[in-house]
This record gives sequence, C-alpha cells and structure tokens, in this order.
Amino acid sequence: MSARPSTPSAPLAAIDFLKVQGTGNDFVLVDGRDTQADWAALAPSLCDRHFGVGSDGLLVVQESDHAPVRMVMFNPDGSEAEMCGNGLRTFVKYAVERGGVPAPDQTLKVETGAGVLRTSFNAANGAIDRVRIDMGPPILDATAIPVRAEGDGPVRDLMLRIGDDALAVTCVSMGNPHAVHFTDIPVDEFPLHRLGPLVEHDAHFPNRVNFEIVNTVAPDRLRMRVWERGAGETLGCGTGACAVLVAARLHDRVGAQATVSLTGGDVTVSWDMQTEPPSALASVFLEGPAEYVYEGRWQL
Repeated sequence: MSARPSTPSAPLAAIDFLKVQGTGNDFVLVDGRDTQADWAALAPSLCDRHFGVGSDGLLVVQESDHAPVRMVMFNPDGSEAEMCGNGLRTFVKYAVERGGVPAPDQTLKVETGAGVLRTSFNAANGAIDRVRIDMGPPILDATAIPVRAEGDGPVRDLMLRIGDDALAVTCVSMGNPHAVHFTDIPVDEFPLHRLGPLVEHDAHFPNRVNFEIVNTVAPDRLRMRVWERGAGETLGCGTGACAVLVAARLHDRVGAQATVSLTGGDVTVSWDMQTEPPSALASVFLEGPAEYVYEGRWQL
C-alpha cells in the first residue's frame, strides 16, 4: 500500500491533474486514492483536445492489495486498457516523486491490468527522467492474445484482407493485443489513418487490436507508427514498441536489443527470447523517458 493517507471523499466539483508524456505519448494523470469518480465516464471529456485537457489516455493512481500502488488506464473513448508502457513510466515518476510511494532501492512494483510489473530508475538530483520496465514475457498464443488464427505457435504473417489491401501481420500481446506489419513503404507515407481503424476492428481480433507499421532501418534500429485501440494514431506506444521488437526477432530482423524510433522519440527495447528452462519465454524490457508537462485543475 502507498504511504499517502486517505481522506474522506466529497462531492467532486473539480479534478486536480498532472499532464505527463513519454515520447510524445501524453496522458492526464489523476490521483484517485482519495477521490471517488466514474473515471471511465470522465475519460472522454478529460482526453478531448478541444474541450478538455487533451491526451492519449487517462492514468489513475489507485491503492493496490498486490503492490505498493496500482495504475489504471482509460483510453480516450472510455474503454479500459490493460497496460501502457509509456504511461507506466510517467506513472512511476509521479508515484515516487509526488505520490508518496516509497522506492528506497530505486525500484517499484506497480499493479496493472497486465499484472504486477517491476520498474527501475535513476533519480539523479532527486528527479526521475528515464524508467526501465520489466514488461514480462510476450504472449504469442493466438487464443491468449486474442486473435482468430489457425495453427500452433506464434502467429506470423497472418493475412488480413482490408478492402483492396492485403496486410501480413504478426500478432503479439504485451498484456494488450498488437498486430505488427513490416513494410518497405516508408512508414511516414503509409496510409495509417485509412487502414488503422479497419485493422483495429477487423474480425480476426475479438477485443480489437493495436496496429503497428514498421520499417527495419538497421539490425539494431526499427522505425514505427502506431494506431492505438480506442485512441487512434499517437506519437508513441510503449507496449507497441515491445511488440514490434518481439515480432522483428521472430522474423530475424534484429538482435536482442534495438532502438525503436517512434514519432515522438526513441525507446530501447530488449528481448533475449528464451530463458531457463529453455522452453520459457524471457521478459521484454522497455526503457525510455518520462516527463511532466504541466499541472492544473479541471472543472466539472
């Protein structure tokens, strides 16, 4: 449990928030440990870029029975996301620096919709600017991702028929589902705004899907754009960067570690694929920046 004391809830007239970002993936962060609200219902208004604060999602700090603190994330459409790598890095920065959550060894476990994840950081001059996350092993089983696909083993090059287009995608879950498409077309020229929503809602994906398009730049560098489930195109996606590295490793495109260049900046992702026993998948590690943007009060 966090060290922050709880106080009696009162009728909610305004919400104190912090605007945060990691590689341009921006979030409204609120401390919900002493505030009762229907966060799913409030998320669309808070995330609205014209009439609200504006963000790619809403992060809510909650108490946890399984870790020092819990992160709950809502997409701009009000749906709850299982996990968000860029969001978790900013969440850790807030929890340690301002949220009263102790992390004496510069590590912090956080409960998420994808389970309890271990994070680590350097706090130079008392400020956290980068966070590393043990994202856990990738999920490659079709039923668990979930994706409707035949056969055993990883879902490589599943062919999607999107109107007149045919897209081969490799499917990975990092606690949330991803479909990764490698292309020789420069990702900046790819028609993501046309194809992204169609892939997100394709019948192969019962829970919808996040869609990444990727160029292999070098054996240690990938360039991606992302269409996020419930949010549309964003400048970055941490779980998407992890899924891209995993998919690239499955196709022997990169080594165990690579820089993944998102539209909003770079993250470092590593995956050794196998661990002990040899049949087990190793954890994926994500490292990248975490920054405050501004703080304010949103009137209901």
